[in-house]
Amino acid sequence: VQLVDSGGGLVQPGGSLRLSCRVTGIIFRKYPMGWFRQAPGTQRDLVATISSSGTTNYTDSVKGRFTISRVNTENMVYLQMDNLKPEDTAVHYCNTKRGPLSFWGQGTQVTVAS
Repeated sequence: VQLVDSGGGLVQPGGSLRLSCRVTGIIFRKYPMGWFRQAPGTQRDLVATISSSGTTNYTDSVKGRFTISRVNTENMVYLQMDNLKPEDTAVHYCNTKRGPLSFWGQGTQVTVAS
């Protein structure tokens, strides 16, 4: 199983970024996907999840600003991030689980600063 995430960068407060994650090695449509993030000195926290059927959930701090989506025919999951805030600065990781195993992308840095 391999996850390759991309799309991070430097953006001003109020700006937008779209993160992408390409997944190989699993029957993608059958598995839930998630985005996590980790700021320096903190634990890795859940940002958003999307089930195999498309049901989404978000942590409170990003509700109304972030949108997670998936395209099963392309084995892709996305995180559209709007109205970004400095506190969104972190390395963002995509994730999936297969049974007891958890798989991670390599991470993509998101920096929100003036």
